[in-house]
Amino acid sequence: VVPVILKALTYDEKRGACSVGSNVRDAACYVCWAFARAYDPAELIPYINQISSALVIAAVFDRDVNCRRAASAAFQENVGRQGTFPHGIDILTAADYFAVGNRVNCYLTISVYIAGFPEYTQPMIDHLVNMKINHWDSAIRELSTKALHNLTPLAPEYMANVVLSRLLPLSVGTDLHTRHGAILACAEITHALCKLAEENNRSVTYYLNEKSLEGLKQIHHEVCSNYQIYFLTVCTLIQKLSLSKMPFRGDPIIGGWQWLINDSLRSLPLVSSAARQHIKESTVSALAALCNEYYINENGEADPALQGELVTQYISELQNSEEMIRCGFSRALGALPRFLLKGRLQQVLEGLRQVIFISPTTVSFAESRRDALIAIAKICQTVGVKGEGSQEEYVSRENIPQIYATLLSGVNDYTTDSRGDVGGWVREAAMTSLMEVTLLLVQNEVELINANTCKQIMCWLAQQSAEKIDKFRAHAGSVFLTLLHFEHPPLPHVPHREELERIFPRSEKETLNWNAASEAFPRITQLLALPTYRYYVLLGLSVSVGGLTETTLRYSAQSLFDYMKKIQNDSSAMESFCETLLKVFEDNLRNDRVSVPLLIMLDQMLANGCFDIFTMQENHPFAVKLLTLCKEEIRRSKDIRKLRSSIGVFCGLIQFEGDMREKVFFQLFLLLCHPFPVVSR
Repeated sequence: VVPVILKALTYDEKRGACSVGSNVRDAACYVCWAFARAYDPAELIPYINQISSALVIAAVFDRDVNCRRAASAAFQENVGRQGTFPHGIDILTAADYFAVGNRVNCYLTISVYIAGFPEYTQPMIDHLVNMKINHWDSAIRELSTKALHNLTPLAPEYMANVVLSRLLPLSVGTDLHTRHGAILACAEITHALCKLAEENNRSVTYYLNEKSLEGLKQIHHEVCSNYQIYFLTVCTLIQKLSLSKMPFRGDPIIGGWQWLINDSLRSLPLVSSAARQHIKESTVSALAALCNEYYINENGEADPALQGELVTQYISELQNSEEMIRCGFSRALGALPRFLLKGRLQQVLEGLRQVIFISPTTVSFAESRRDALIAIAKICQTVGVKGEGSQEEYVSRENIPQIYATLLSGVNDYTTDSRGDVGGWVREAAMTSLMEVTLLLVQNEVELINANTCKQIMCWLAQQSAEKIDKFRAHAGSVFLTLLHFEHPPLPHVPHREELERIFPRSEKETLNWNAASEAFPRITQLLALPTYRYYVLLGLSVSVGGLTETTLRYSAQSLFDYMKKIQNDSSAMESFCETLLKVFEDNLRNDRVSVPLLIMLDQMLANGCFDIFTMQENHPFAVKLLTLCKEEIRRSKDIRKLRSSIGVFCGLIQFEGDMREKVFFQLFLLLCHPFPVVSR
């Protein structure tokens, strides 16, 4: 019976998109649980090691949580009733019913602890190699290879001499699943052996013989690039082998790896959108590892010919007509080490700036603009800051204005297409990059940040913190508070710092929920009292108050009305507010993204009596100017939403005294005769 049960504990058969083996494995665990109750301990002694190893493997490495828990329960029953399982109590403490519920924790943490007991080390490794690296579920294959990485220090010789020798032929085999798992396993085991060798002050060749090194070099030649799964897999192999400091310097294999990385970046448009981001990140990581290991000489510099060819080639790809190729090579430039950027910094920054520039043919390339902004911040962090240094080597006094101008241009990207507000990706990346570059300067040479730049950054962030999309508002708020409360040293030239710290106390930096409109808008509207921020906050609020989302609309409008009540009796504050409001309207005439919700907001403000203080004065300049702007906004317009919003504003302007009332009625009569029935009604 025992051989059948042991086989059933690992039974797995794929049918279609799922497996039919879980019920069999669960039943086998129940049989093992029954063994503990049915047999005397002496009768099971010949099979103890086999059963205990099989149950531990099922409890830690099974794909399904119910099977892992069933195996854990069976193991516990045997430990309690039989008392002969090796290290039973220690294993139960680590792999109890609740601990095995998390699959990642099982593979990467619990497995290492259990494999520390010699009785279980080799069976666990063999199971991963024989059953899991060729599993039908790619997530299990990837977890298995990471588990092998963690288990390597427990049996380095066995891994190097036995396991790696078995994996290398599988990595060039015909079965796709097996090949995928074997390549990743070779990469992870090699990297683990390298780290172990470094700890013991040895070369990696102490563990790897010539045959293994040749086998690792030949893997990428055998991989068919038509399968998108191998872009990710082979790039991971290149990264791990580079990090492992393989003795391949000057070998033609390095050129082959570089070609494969470049080809992966050029092939991004052919890859499914679900896998594209993972492949891009894996390729960029492989490039960084390859360059750091094989492209630097003894003096810490790059070969000038190689540097020129690589950087020029990557910059030329930034103008490719395929957006995804631009994305890939932008991130690749951001990952280049400092010695490859030395002397070429301005050329690289200018190439990335061209990607961010919006032209009629690239208006929909939001993802490439996002990746270019991310790359600029990474490059700045890589090259470092030196105020009086060369702009070709450092972030210096000469190129900081250009860098900030490029990053700030991304904060104003409101591109929309069939996917929605794709410009939001660019704005989010711009805010993150601004924070990273600013903190880099603050921590190194704070005097390079001038007052105007700091004012622009904080004002733009305040605007984004008042806008309607929760995700981007939360990100902007988080960046705003990070810069405001940074202490080592503090960010200089922050406008109205004392008032900001009173509105946003340091104690609430982590607890303030910017995603919740009920928490965010009562705070952000208080910035309307600060002249520097008023224009930008009002610009952001107009989009929120005039938006379509009920929760955002309700809390943003209520917060705005509460602020207006506070300043109702302060004529100078009202005058200043209205002047700014009209400036926002004037600057955004015919910009439907702002003007339409702004009309809706004005309608609500007029209906709520926010401007009652001006109604008794004949032909008040605010009302006259507002009427003029409204007339200009709807002139020759066929946008029904805009026309209907303007009707509410015109009706609200009737309450103002003077000759302008006749002009308002005239506009309403014109709209009453409008050819669109929905407007005239």
